[in-house]
Amino acid sequence: MEDIALHALPSALIGCNLDASVFHDGRCRAKFESVFRIYDKDATFQYFKSFKRVRINFSNPLSAAEARIQLHKTEFLGKEIKLYFAQTLHIGSSYLAPPKPEKQFLISPPASPPVGWKQAEDATPVINYDLLYAISKLGPGEQYEIHAATDTTPSVVVHVCESDPENELEVEEDEDGTIKSKPKMIQTKRPEYMPIHLC
Repeated sequence: MEDIALHALPSALIGCNLDASVFHDGRCRAKFESVFRIYDKDATFQYFKSFKRVRINFSNPLSAAEARIQLHKTEFLGKEIKLYFAQTLHIGSSYLAPPKPEKQFLISPPASPPVGWKQAEDATPVINYDLLYAISKLGPGEQYEIHAATDTTPSVVVHVCESDPENELEVEEDEDGTIKSKPKMIQTKRPEYMPIHLC
């Protein structure tokens, strides 16, 4: 069995499920403490009445472990005591360190930018002059094959809409390729404003 460093073990227990008189009555409290002082005469007690918990601090981890083994789920004043080892949290310093500067900026951006911060330059837009030239050559009513058909893929053809100067007819192509015109939907005019006269 591996040897565990003695200082790494918890030297405190948390007592739960206690009778309320332990927190109020001095005689019940003395009786409760005497149960644990059998295992360590120097044990100290911290009572957390609002949490209904008691922290029992032992002078060494072995006393805490023995008390836990012997007293867990035993009855005291008609209630079954539950004992758990108190967990300890070791932080490098006794003070909680602030987050790293780069994380601070992400959490809450400061009112002014950090020292040395510069606005990122927007990239120059890429203008494809070949594409612009090809689009300018497109004329109304003409078809342009962008991608030729192969044995496994269809061709890609752009149909440019015909210009309709009068804006009265829309052109529609049937499935068989015949072109027919259909009337354009004209927006309904709003009724004229007529004031209402109240008598």
